[in-house]
Amino acid sequence: MDYFNTEALLRGLPYLWTGLKYTLLLTVVASTVGIFLGCLLALARLSSSKILSRSVAVYVDFMRSTPLVLVIFWVFFVGPLVLQVVTGEERPVSIGANVTAFVTFSIFEAAYFSEIIRSGIQGIPRGQIHAAQAMGFGYGQSMRFIILPQAFRRVLPVLLTQIVNLFQDTSLVYVISATDFLGAASKLAQRDGAITTMYVFVAIVYFVVCYALSKLTRRLHLRYANF
Repeated sequence: MDYFNTEALLRGLPYLWTGLKYTLLLTVVASTVGIFLGCLLALARLSSSKILSRSVAVYVDFMRSTPLVLVIFWVFFVGPLVLQVVTGEERPVSIGANVTAFVTFSIFEAAYFSEIIRSGIQGIPRGQIHAAQAMGFGYGQSMRFIILPQAFRRVLPVLLTQIVNLFQDTSLVYVISATDFLGAASKLAQRDGAITTMYVFVAIVYFVVCYALSKLTRRLHLRYANF
């Protein structure tokens, strides 16, 4: 019966570290790109153009209503077919597990980040925009220098909470055989017959990282609660 196999764990640490680095990189890239795209989506949804606003609303609602694992499969299996049509290639264009992971998480998380950022923007008093315009600021300058900095400060704890969720969700790339932290542990578990050891270790690492980020989130929430 498999208990905690320390020898197998120590032997597999380099591979586990490789998987953890992949998970962290995916989290950082998807968060950065997702927040950038989310900011654009939030501004588009607040646009006076009804067509633009409604189009973004459909995209956001669609992504937020669709299981992430399903979006991963769409990008992985349907994406090559779409690229084949666009590029005119004879065969589907392979994009691989890594590209699928980074693209999927970026566009999926953008929908969630956009709603967070939009709520932050809407929480800023309209009088500040009018004051900025009275000072000669255009709409873009008002958003860049006055509204968005305050909005991000207001929603920073919520953004960090979403990033914690993203870090946990990255384990889903295992379904397309990407070697993330969980995927690396699973391969080692099967190879060395140390299933309990690997999954307990993975659970501990996820707990430590998420608990630390959650504590930081609570501190930020208390700090900016009355902002």
